[in-house]
Amino acid sequence: MRLSPALVGLVLGALALWPALGPGFVLRYDMVFVPDPPIPPIPPIPPIPPDGGGFPRAVPSDLVVALLSSVLPAQLVQKAILLGIFVLAATGAAALVPGERRVARLAAAAFYAWNVYLAQRLLLGQWALLLGYAGLPWAVRAVTREGVRRTAFALLPAAVGGFQAMLVSVMTVLPVAGRRAPRALLVAAVLSLPWLVPALGSAAVTDPAGVRAFAPRADGPLGTLGSLLTLGGVWNSGAAVPGQETWWSALVRLAVAVAAVAGYALLGGGRPFAGRGHRGHRGQDPETGGDPEEGRGRDSGEGDGGNGRRPAYWGGLAVASAAGLAVGCAGAFLPEVVEAMVGLWPGFGPLRDGQLYLAPFVLLQAVGLAAVTARLSPAVRPGMLVLPLLVLPTFALGAFGRLGAADYPPDWSRVREVADADPAPGALLTLPWGAYRAFGWNGGRVVLDPAVKLFRRRVVWNDGLPVGLGDGRTLTLATEDPLARRVGALLAGSGPLTGPLAAEGISHVLIQRSNENLFRARLPGARLVFAGQDLLLFRL
Repeated sequence: MRLSPALVGLVLGALALWPALGPGFVLRYDMVFVPDPPIPPIPPIPPIPPDGGGFPRAVPSDLVVALLSSVLPAQLVQKAILLGIFVLAATGAAALVPGERRVARLAAAAFYAWNVYLAQRLLLGQWALLLGYAGLPWAVRAVTREGVRRTAFALLPAAVGGFQAMLVSVMTVLPVAGRRAPRALLVAAVLSLPWLVPALGSAAVTDPAGVRAFAPRADGPLGTLGSLLTLGGVWNSGAAVPGQETWWSALVRLAVAVAAVAGYALLGGGRPFAGRGHRGHRGQDPETGGDPEEGRGRDSGEGDGGNGRRPAYWGGLAVASAAGLAVGCAGAFLPEVVEAMVGLWPGFGPLRDGQLYLAPFVLLQAVGLAAVTARLSPAVRPGMLVLPLLVLPTFALGAFGRLGAADYPPDWSRVREVADADPAPGALLTLPWGAYRAFGWNGGRVVLDPAVKLFRRRVVWNDGLPVGLGDGRTLTLATEDPLARRVGALLAGSGPLTGPLAAEGISHVLIQRSNENLFRARLPGARLVFAGQDLLLFRL
């Protein structure tokens, strides 16, 4: 029985990722894994100017992946991480449900591992954020037990995920911790040092225009607020699950959300989680056939509703959920306020993507749905396990092909060997000057330029993101990295680039062959050191 939630997570993960579990890498938007990823050099290879680079978004996740990939093939590491997200999420949600009801726990596990929020963030490629999402119920459970060591262990997935995963976790954990909040904050701060230190020393800028670009949007007929209440509303239409925009899907998800919130409110009233039905012979539970006290205590959470008390986390999780909804609504309905905050201090930049902070609300709905399940008749309860699948069937099979596996062409490994073997110091510039690519060998799926994570030397790339606003206009956000801003200004001109780029500490230029004519004439004197079918590498 203890393994049942893990099995639920594993089955749901396999169903969601099925096309992506074959040979190759899953490459979509921000999800970029490369063969044999290099361990990031510390400090950066000189003579790169001490700009601090852009915001450390992939810290320490890239380092952890590189270390694991030194033991196992990188594509196996990626698949294990993705499946692990589903298993960790399901087991955590089940462990957070108070009482002894087996099916209720499994209902929470299924919902937390299969919902619109998880699907949209996975389709955005934000696996690092989802590590924090998956560990969130474990963190909530840990802070109710006063153990610093247990809290630190529960926050490890968020620590690996980096700043977004940790911010979501902290926003949830602190209200739950109550008087133990200072201790929980200290633990989170220590675990955040790998990204917090470089972030504080970075010269990166945050464009306030990103507030409107990343604001939650209506992804169905219920409008922006309805999308948020049903756990959707992500800013990128490319992350939508097929069919979720239909009236049928939206109304069913809204009904589930209302029922789940009502169930959570019922749990807060101190109602027993045991639900309806009569005890069996000699006090046996009619569902489990065992001792009605079995499963309480250590495995059911502190102060559980199974004995008539509200869970210790109940109020804190409700506050965190309300705060997450407020952040999402602020970006959508009061963008001027968030823009003013970002303009005042770049540290408010993470508030731009408000839908991201719905994670505690997803957990609240999972627990609430378990409370509803426990109060149904025994004949109906098993149907709650498949309810998430019925509500969002098109998340299956990689969202009907939106996720898949692909092999890198040989050019990528060969060009890395050439660049890494060159003892000359300096950075590598990747062109064309845009962050995202749509390679034919990747099925045309949009993905961050893999060169960003491929080489041992620093890679200079355009981190200014163009975002379609839905009305036909495109908003291009300012580049964060100071060096990239200067390089972008050079590229925007019309003169030779060889000398100016070398003066900025750039020693190599990587160009997609399809863009050769745009840039080769502007690199006089540069030596072609690699010419493949897809890629060209010049040394300045």
